[in-house]
Amino acid sequence: MKFLIGFCLLPLFTIAQNPLVDILIKNGKVIDGTGNNWFYADVAVQNGKILKIGRSLNLPAKKIIDAKGLFVAPGFIDVHTHLEGDENRDPNATNFILDGVTTCITGNCGSSNTDIGKYLGWIDSLKLSINVATLVGHNDIRKAVMGRANRDASPVEMKQMEELVEKAMQDGAVGLSTGLIYIPGTYTKTPEIVDLAKIAARYNGVYVSHMRSEGDSIIPAINEALTIGREANIPVEISHFKLSGQHNWGRSKETVPMIEAARKEGIDVTVDQYPYTASSTSISTLIPDEILADGQDSIKARLQDPAIRKQVIKDMLERLKKRKLNHFGYAVVAYYGPDTSYNGKSIEEINLMKGRKHKAKEEALTIIDIMMNGGASAVFHGMSEDDVKRIMQYPYNMFACDATIRVLGAGMPHPRGYGTNARILSKYVREEKVLTLEDAIRKMTSLPAQKFQLKDRGIIKEGMAADIVIFDADKVQDLSTFEKPHAYSTGFKYVIVNGMLTAENEKHLGVRAGITLRNH
Repeated sequence: MKFLIGFCLLPLFTIAQNPLVDILIKNGKVIDGTGNNWFYADVAVQNGKILKIGRSLNLPAKKIIDAKGLFVAPGFIDVHTHLEGDENRDPNATNFILDGVTTCITGNCGSSNTDIGKYLGWIDSLKLSINVATLVGHNDIRKAVMGRANRDASPVEMKQMEELVEKAMQDGAVGLSTGLIYIPGTYTKTPEIVDLAKIAARYNGVYVSHMRSEGDSIIPAINEALTIGREANIPVEISHFKLSGQHNWGRSKETVPMIEAARKEGIDVTVDQYPYTASSTSISTLIPDEILADGQDSIKARLQDPAIRKQVIKDMLERLKKRKLNHFGYAVVAYYGPDTSYNGKSIEEINLMKGRKHKAKEEALTIIDIMMNGGASAVFHGMSEDDVKRIMQYPYNMFACDATIRVLGAGMPHPRGYGTNARILSKYVREEKVLTLEDAIRKMTSLPAQKFQLKDRGIIKEGMAADIVIFDADKVQDLSTFEKPHAYSTGFKYVIVNGMLTAENEKHLGVRAGITLRNH
């Protein structure tokens, strides 16, 4: 009788030892995210976690994925996105998922929700396909307290900003971001930022900066970011590290060594980058900063003043001359609400379309017209491929799209919103061999996870969250172009988010398993 009981219990014991796992990935080449060489292994996923990694795992599974000939990597972490306001346009976040991204960090360039607790709660209720972490944006904190005023904060206003930043960090923000070419960040002096960064530092946050200059004045801009890191004792992330303007090409030979020297000094500074020679931001960046204070009504009033308008045009033409250009053809409208026929056309083309003379002064007037009607988003061509590659090879550089959730057919956006990671893996790894595959994956996974303290992400390891990308390194490709931006990347065969299969055979399954990631 005792023998019979023991015999009957044996199958139960075997099942307990070998539970039915949710997903078993077989025969794949695992790139674990650390930068180490790939290795053959099976990966078992159970209850949102990586349960086991090993050769020839024989576990019963609800879903078996044969990854023969494919690479298995951690889901990519995009450290520089701008999701705010677009989350419910496509909660599937298809452009991110099909580019291998499973986690986005938003709230960059000083722009975020000011009530981080409320925002993250809303994201939890909305349910996206991607995980979301957020910074708190200095520009929006400042606007909430003192609008777009071009002046220093009073002691009372400073106290109010401090309280907003502290609450944001308590509610889960992963750091403080600045956008120092945008209003009102432009009007802010360094000590104000240091003061707020010290609060973020108390909560183990990161200081993330769109610096005051990415062109002519980039050296003092980098120095300011490093000063803030040094004085606030906070890790620094410099956003979309680049050199803008043809006359600045080659200066990455100066800027990259500055980051290396700062790290030797003991400053925890890293950078991120999108792999393109064109940027994208508001057309307002072509207008002098002092014109942009106090809101749209004030902007219109200033631009209608003949004397001010004359000075604005003079300033714009001087900047164009610095770029060694004769026309504003490098600026291409991505989206202009009042007249969508402008979308995809350069300022030079729009100016001619309006029947104006083919002169830079007339093009400046066209830009002013656009600003009078609320402005536009634009793509700006003006970086060197050599600088892009030099920055790309820097060990402490991450890749980021600097984009939001895309909706197919809406406007003429920068292709980086669709193809950033695929472009890295196809153009710069497979074709041009600027990077090894393992190093590229490290910069997409464990490096950003380490920087933003996403402790259970970024590595294929037992016990870690099961955010996994399975891709064909020979076929991964970005299809989005400046001329035809609305195209999803190919080659990412499977994407798993928190243990849930979200994309299969390059098709989004409609699964929305993303969660919010907070700093505590």
